[in-house]
Amino acid sequence: MGAGRLVKKAKKGDKEALLQLIMAEKDAYYRLAFTYMKNEHDAMDAMEEMILTLYEKIDHLKKADAFYSWSKTILVNLCKSMLLKQKKVVLLESAPDGQNSYQAPYLISEQRMDIQQMLDHLNENQRETIQLKYLHDLDYKTIAEITDVSIGTAKSRIFEGLKKLRELFGGDSNE
Repeated sequence: MGAGRLVKKAKKGDKEALLQLIMAEKDAYYRLAFTYMKNEHDAMDAMEEMILTLYEKIDHLKKADAFYSWSKTILVNLCKSMLLKQKKVVLLESAPDGQNSYQAPYLISEQRMDIQQMLDHLNENQRETIQLKYLHDLDYKTIAEITDVSIGTAKSRIFEGLKKLRELFGGDSNE
């Protein structure tokens, strides 16, 4: 059954349909929560909160095809509010992509450190949008919704962040 039909069923109160939608993207939700929360326990707590919120608010969703961007926005907002409650100021870091992390954990952690060190040179807005774009493969529209800015601002933050990284660390120059 397609996601659109599942969303319509979920909006009518079908909890099983909503669960199927969530389970289809559970790895992406987890990676997104882990990026903000930095540990498995808090990431799982954020996902549980998201599921409860989705059950309560699914009837507010206007467009069925916007379910995943809507639900990821809810997850990010929950993560941010949980971090505020914990009075933590946590820098975003890349989440393991889960596929090859068991084969070479030392490589993954070295790559994460390198990426984190590079991203530490950016402001928080640039770092967040670049991670959502390149580590979570989200489109500009979804990034704009999650960060509560216009699409143009999201694109600008990514562009300026990448420009700064190129200036600091080299890379593609205009040859």
